[in-house]
Amino acid sequence: MTDITTNEKLSKLAKQVDDAAFNAVAIEQLSSQGEQLSLTQAYLVQDMSLQRRLDRGEQQVGIKMGFTSRAKMIQMGVDDLIWGPLTDEMFIEEGGEVAFDKFIHARVEPEIAFLLKKPLSGNVTMTEVMAAVEAVAPALEIIDSRYNNFKFSLEDVVADNCSSSGFTIGAWQQVTTDISNLGMVMEFDGEAVEIGSTAAILGNPYRSLAAAARVAGEAGKVLPAGSIVLAGAATAAQPIKPGVHVKLHCEKLGVAEFTVTAG
Repeated sequence: MTDITTNEKLSKLAKQVDDAAFNAVAIEQLSSQGEQLSLTQAYLVQDMSLQRRLDRGEQQVGIKMGFTSRAKMIQMGVDDLIWGPLTDEMFIEEGGEVAFDKFIHARVEPEIAFLLKKPLSGNVTMTEVMAAVEAVAPALEIIDSRYNNFKFSLEDVVADNCSSSGFTIGAWQQVTTDISNLGMVMEFDGEAVEIGSTAAILGNPYRSLAAAARVAGEAGKVLPAGSIVLAGAATAAQPIKPGVHVKLHCEKLGVAEFTVTAG
C-alpha cells in the first residue's frame, strides 16, 4: 500500500481525477490503486483538482452538499455530510440542453438550491441561516463518478468532487413559505421516475445549509454572498440517456428542467 505523505503525490492524484472528468474517461478507484487517503487528504485532492479547473478559466459559484440523508450516511459508514465545489462550467441553462458525451455514466437527482445574500461560515443558528438566504429554487444535479462502475469509498468520492458534474436551477423564489416538507416529482419525458419530499434533506433543507456553513468554517473557508448551495438530493438518482427530457416539479417552488442531447 502507498503511504501518501507529499503534496506532489496528492497533486498527481488530483491530475488523474481531473483528467478523468475533463476527458469523460473512467479510472480505477484511488483506493483500489492502493492509495490510502485520509479524509483530510481527500479534500486536499479535491482542492487541487478544483485549482486545475480555475486555472483553465472556470469560476467557483458555490458548493453542493452530499450524504444529506441518514440512510446514505449509514450506508457509507459516516456520521457527517460531504461537500464539493460548483463552477460556472457545470451550470446548465434552465430549460436548456446538456451533452451526454460530457459524462461517463451520469445520473440526475432532485435538489433544493439556496442563493446567499450574506456570507456564512462556522456554527450558525437556523435563524442566522434563514436570514442569510436571498432566494430558494428547485434544482437538478447531475452526478457522474469518474470511477469504474460508479463505485467508490468515502475518500474516493470526496477526492472526485463528490461526483458533482452539472446542475440546473429553476426560477429563484423569495423565501415566503415553509420548505421543510414540499413534494417533489422528477420526470423523464413526462413520466415520474422519482417522487419524494424536501424533508428527505436532513428533515429540512435549511439544516443542510447550516451544515454547509459549519464544514466551510472547519475548512477555514467562507461561503460568500452570491454563493449557490445545493442542499442535497431529495430522492435516489436516476441514470440519464440521450434524448431524455428531465423535469422536476417542486410544490410551491416551481420547476427545473433540461434536455439531454447525444453530444
